[in-house]
Amino acid sequence: MGTLLLKNIHTLATLDNQRRELSNVSIYIENNVITAVGNLDAMPFHSADTVIDLSNHIVLPGLINTHHHMYQSLTRVLAQDNELFDWLKILYPIWANLHGNHIYVSAKLAMAELILSGCTTSSDHLYIFPNDVKLEDEIRAAEEIGMRFHAARGSMSLGESKGGLPPDSVVEEERAILKDTQRVIETYHDSDRYSMLQVVVAPCSPFSVTVDLMRESADLARAYDVHLHTHLAENSKDIDFSLEMFNQRPGEYAESVGWVGDDVWHAHCVKLDKNEIKQFAHTGTGVCHCPSSNMRLASGIAPIRQMIDQRVKVGLGVDGSASNDAGHLLNEARQAMLLQRVNGNPSGLSAREALELATIGSASVLGRDDIGAIAVGMSADIIAYRLDSVGFAGALHDPIAGLLFGQSPTVDLSIINGKIVVQDGHLLTLDLPVLIEEHNKLSKQLINGDV
Repeated sequence: MGTLLLKNIHTLATLDNQRRELSNVSIYIENNVITAVGNLDAMPFHSADTVIDLSNHIVLPGLINTHHHMYQSLTRVLAQDNELFDWLKILYPIWANLHGNHIYVSAKLAMAELILSGCTTSSDHLYIFPNDVKLEDEIRAAEEIGMRFHAARGSMSLGESKGGLPPDSVVEEERAILKDTQRVIETYHDSDRYSMLQVVVAPCSPFSVTVDLMRESADLARAYDVHLHTHLAENSKDIDFSLEMFNQRPGEYAESVGWVGDDVWHAHCVKLDKNEIKQFAHTGTGVCHCPSSNMRLASGIAPIRQMIDQRVKVGLGVDGSASNDAGHLLNEARQAMLLQRVNGNPSGLSAREALELATIGSASVLGRDDIGAIAVGMSADIIAYRLDSVGFAGALHDPIAGLLFGQSPTVDLSIINGKIVVQDGHLLTLDLPVLIEEHNKLSKQLINGDV
C-alpha cells in the first residue's frame, strides 16, 4: 500500500482522547496505519507515494455502523405503516425465499451505500438462513468492496409452533446453529489489531430463540473470545413478551442468560428503564442506537441522553434497510442528535456528541481500540467531505457542527485500511450502476415471488 499524505486539511476532527479539532494540518499514513498527524512543516510529505490536497475538506475518522440487516435492502418500503411485530410477520414469508446470491448482492449494495455516506466499518446481523444462504455470502461482499466488517452469525430457532414470532419455515435447529457458528468463527475470525474481519455470535432476539440457545451461544462466544450481539427492548410488545414468557424485564432476562458484559452489545434498547441503564453501565454492556428505524416502526425514543450520562457504551446503527429505509450513517447521526431534542431539551444531544456515537462510541461497542479516531497508531480509516457543497454554505464558521446540522453530504474521499476506496465521490471498488441494476432485478423477483 505504500505511503500516503493527506495535506493542507482545512478542518480535522480527530475524535482522539483530547478531541482535538485542527486546521491546516496533515496526516501521514504508512501502509494501513496512521504514523503522524500535525503541521505541514513537521510532516515528511515530500517522500509520500501519494499526496492528496484537502484544503477544501473536513476530515474525520471513518464512521462505524454497529447494527444492520443488509439483506433487507431487497425489500425496502414494504409494510409502510406497521409496528415491529406486524412488520416482521409481513416480511418473514418473503425472506424465506432468499438464496445465497440475494445475500451477496444485497450486502454489497448496502455496503456501497454505507461507504458513500462515510462509513468505513460495519457490523451486519444476518439471522435468517433459508435455502443455500451462508455467512460467507456477505463476507465475500465485504472483502471485494474493501469494507472493514464484523459478520454477526445470527439465528432464529423459536418458531410460531413453539411460541415464537417467526414462522417455522425460517427457523433453524439449534445444534446446527451452534455448529455452523463455531465453524465460521474458526474459519474467519481475525482478532489481530487492524483486523478487517471479525465474527460475532448473534441469536436474533428473545422472541425468536430459546433460553437454551442464548446461554449456549454466550458460552460458545466466550470460549473463542468473540463478541455477542442481539436485539433487546425494542418496543412495548417486546417488553410484554419478556414479562409473559420469562416473568422478567429485558435487562433481567439478559443477565440471567449471560448476556451482559463488555463483550456484549444490544440493538435498540428503546424501552430500557433506569435500573437497566444502571445495570448496563455497571457491567460495560453496549447499546446500538437506531433512531430512524425506531421512528419508522413507532418503537419510541431510546433514552440515549440518560445512557450517556450514566456512561453506558453507546454506538450508532442504521438498522435494516427495510425499516430505515436508508443506509446513510452520517444522516443517522443527525437523526440521533435531533431525536434527543424532541421532548423539549434543545441541548439533548450536541452535534459533537452525535459524531462521537458514530465513531469512538461505536468502536467501543464493537470492542475495538484501533478505529474511530485519528491518531498515531490507529487504523488508516479516514473520510473527507467537501466544504464547497451547498449544505455547508453559511456554516463554515463551525464545519464540524455543520456536518450534523446541515444536509447530510456524501463522502468525497474514503480511505479504508490505508486504501483509497472513494475518490472524488466515486466508489472505486465496484461498478455501482451495474450492481444497482442486478440488485433491482433480484429485488423485483423476490417481492413478486418469482424465485
